[in-house]
Amino acid sequence: MKRVLFVCTGNICRSPTAEGVLRHLAGKMSIAVQVESAGTHDYHVGDPPDERAQHHARGRGYDLSAQRARQVRRRDFEEFDLIVAMDHGHLEIMQRYCRRSTRAN
Repeated sequence: MKRVLFVCTGNICRSPTAEGVLRHLAGKMSIAVQVESAGTHDYHVGDPPDERAQHHARGRGYDLSAQRARQVRRRDFEEFDLIVAMDHGHLEIMQRYCRRSTRAN
């Protein structure tokens, strides 16, 4: 089974929305994939997705209510097959983090 991680800043709007959409579509198409999301920062760890994101997701048939924000972890770089940054800033942060993680091993 493939594992996909979406990453944004606080993990309460963009990345949980992407997680919810991919999880929904994969289920609809019977594709085995594990999907998660995380944030580059710890601002909202443990919080559900922003109510506005949940509202708009629900209106399109996606349920984000069970998700809780978490921060990217070192082991994510080893455990996930694909990590998707929501913008260039997130990509730069993760590239720096990944380099540090690699040197630590």
